[in-house]
Amino acid sequence: MARSIPANFVISGKQTRNSMTFNSDKEAADHFLKQYEALRSEIAKVIVGQDEAVRKVLISIFCNGHSLLVGVPGLAKTLLVNTIASSLGLGFNRIQFTPDLMPSDIIGAEILDETRNFKFVKGPLFSNIILADEINRTPPKTQSALLEAMQEKRVTAAGHSYDLPQPFFVLATQNPIEQEGTYPLPEAQLDRFMFNIWVDYPSLQEEIDVVKSTTSGLTVDLSEIMHAEEILYYQGLVRRVPMADNVLEYAVKLASSTRPGEGNSNKLVNEFLSWGAGPRASQYLVLGAKCHALLQGKYSPDIEDVKAVALPILRHRIVRNYKAEAEGFDVDRIISELLKVEF
Repeated sequence: MARSIPANFVISGKQTRNSMTFNSDKEAADHFLKQYEALRSEIAKVIVGQDEAVRKVLISIFCNGHSLLVGVPGLAKTLLVNTIASSLGLGFNRIQFTPDLMPSDIIGAEILDETRNFKFVKGPLFSNIILADEINRTPPKTQSALLEAMQEKRVTAAGHSYDLPQPFFVLATQNPIEQEGTYPLPEAQLDRFMFNIWVDYPSLQEEIDVVKSTTSGLTVDLSEIMHAEEILYYQGLVRRVPMADNVLEYAVKLASSTRPGEGNSNKLVNEFLSWGAGPRASQYLVLGAKCHALLQGKYSPDIEDVKAVALPILRHRIVRNYKAEAEGFDVDRIISELLKVEF
């Protein structure tokens, strides 16, 4: 039976027509891979290097998740998000988080119109891709305003709920230095992010290419490779990818192995961790592995696909104890050791 998206679909207030119909999920998966390769090529016109960061952001989008990008200033985190939004043909809003930002500044507020009636004026959250820039620089009250939006894809103001445009993604950035005057994200909000992506310095050649392209006066026009209705279709396709029971079991065991005192936790976890990842990590490991498999041209994920997405999924969901900090055991090292264990 041919699969397609709804014939008429309303996205961000615009009416679109369905042009995607496939005879099978296999055919859809092949088309998805071609679209992804075209998308990566388009993004590479602007973003030099950062291949893994781009891949992980795109995986989170196709899994209907959110991503937290962590890196020092000047590594093109904002440009990366803006470029992806342009290549996907999605609405994009940037919110600069500051200590004086209020929840109504991002959600919106009710005002009196000319007829003396209350009217809700939508805030910048009402877009497809939200760049939450320096998210740790705003107080918890405003950070918490994102929780409902990220989880439920809707916001509540003055007792009324308003649905956000679909698809909807929050891509937040955070500076790992200059922690003075910041508000660390609580674990409940960190858990809403599918990936914690570390954006590292470029290589020497990549930096030469960046400087050369940004100081020459040349401009790049990006093409829209995908559209909102295609992304929604591919999100459904990712969930329909079959997964063998042993691979699913591995993903769940990997997440549970990070919990101290659990049956399959090893000595390293019991010695150096205070808290482990919850069930949402298992869900994201499965979804991430399915999408990663499709992007590798496979129709079903294996254990290597789970391992490929494990680090950015787990690194913000486990908490080290004082002993780990004292002995220099960072989170990435602990996860890397867990990936060597056979369950």
